[in-house]
Amino acid sequence: MNLEGGRLTVPSGDRRIAATRQSPAAILPATLRDLRPARALERLCFGPEGWGYIELFSALLFPNMARLKAMADGYLVGLVIGDRQHHERLGWIATIAVHPEHQRRGIGATLLAACESALGEPRTRLTVRASNAAAIALYHKTGYHRVSVWPGYYSGGEDAWVMEKSDGSGQ
Repeated sequence: MNLEGGRLTVPSGDRRIAATRQSPAAILPATLRDLRPARALERLCFGPEGWGYIELFSALLFPNMARLKAMADGYLVGLVIGDRQHHERLGWIATIAVHPEHQRRGIGATLLAACESALGEPRTRLTVRASNAAAIALYHKTGYHRVSVWPGYYSGGEDAWVMEKSDGSGQ
């Protein structure tokens, strides 16, 4: 990686997405080596509802999954995992997390866009706590809209909003 004019660049052919001023983290494929820091990030962001080792282990290995991480200064600061449901022409963002100290820097939006691209489906859905105003604002800003509500989905009985983004192809 090289720093040129405020932008981190990567050699051509490298599968990483370079960090920029809009997103100060490099986006890389997540692998099984990321299991422990991914679990720590899930726990930090979501408490006891964060994905456990078994869910993360499976997601990092199963086919049809998009697995990306955001790295800043050598640390995993973001993670997104998406599930490709090709038979439905639909991708699901199964989890997305950004370390609280790195939020509101464009990392979440960059991870989201990279995962949507990796999933390659005309529609992408996700769920979000009805009370998570910051995440809902991000999702609205990036083109998602609420399509349904799952009552009592989260612990404590909180509802989940199901949000969807379409690429406009009409497929």
